Amino acid sequence: MTTNLPGPVPSVDLDRQPSTTERNLQRRGGRLSRRRLYLRRFLRSKGAVAGLVILALLVLFALLGGLFTPYSYSDVDFAALTVPPSPDHIFGTDNAGNDTFAQAVHGLQRSLVIAVSVSLLTTIISAFVGAVAAYFGGRTERVVLGIVHFLLVVPSFLILALVSQKAGGDWRVLIVVLTVFGWMYNARVVWALATSLREREYVLAARFMGVGRIRIVLRHLIPNIGSLLVVTFTIGVVATVQGETALSFIGFGVQPPDVSLGTMLNDGADTVSSAPWLFYVPAVLVTLLTVSMALIGDGLRDALDPTSRSGGGA
Repeated sequence: MTTNLPGPVPSVDLDRQPSTTERNLQRRGGRLSRRRLYLRRFLRSKGAVAGLVILALLVLFALLGGLFTPYSYSDVDFAALTVPPSPDHIFGTDNAGNDTFAQAVHGLQRSLVIAVSVSLLTTIISAFVGAVAAYFGGRTERVVLGIVHFLLVVPSFLILALVSQKAGGDWRVLIVVLTVFGWMYNARVVWALATSLREREYVLAARFMGVGRIRIVLRHLIPNIGSLLVVTFTIGVVATVQGETALSFIGFGVQPPDVSLGTMLNDGADTVSSAPWLFYVPAVLVTLLTVSMALIGDGLRDALDPTSRSGGGA
């Protein structure tokens, strides 16, 4: 009769003092919370931190910039037509006598409201529709994917331009139209990811316990793809800013007397040689906004992805 003896037991240094990291983990119950882990990985990305700082400065400029000028974006100074930057007009004026600084503040506000609203709405719609199609399967899945694929091949840019022009450039209508034609691709991505989650143990357990299907989608599927949705939201802000700017630049977006960064670019494009400040002020704001959101999106992707090495370890 043979006896299986255990292998060599590794030696343990009983006199070794715990490291600072181990002591911190012991104070927190033995592990970092998920939120603190994500935050630590995000802050390790210098590009993401720089993007967050730039975005914070842009938001402060949009909210508080009006305190630094006595003019409103619609005020007209007939004694100062197309004047360069001066103490009276920090960023100069346009050919109608409007203060460029005040218009930049209002234009950034309008572009931010449109971008954040559209990105938030499209993220919510795509998450729900994609997760429902993945979990329900069968005929529901085929119908939803058929609608998604049909809308993906529709010339949405032409429809956006026509509807926005008919609405007189109302920014609220622009939000609705951009949302209607902006959720399909993300819904397709969510569906592909949620399909791999619908057979997980926690989903099967909830189903066997009699939990309703919509409740399973809302409480089990969508929260487990939250990292994807956060990144989708940040990227959606960039895409919406670019889309709204392009529509307004060609005259199909926000219309005067309202102002957005796109309309300012459109007005400044004709005077870029004679009055360059009218073009470069909104161009710099658009560039800073898109770059900052892109950097934040990259940082969030690395922080929330456990397989990413660029965010560092815990």
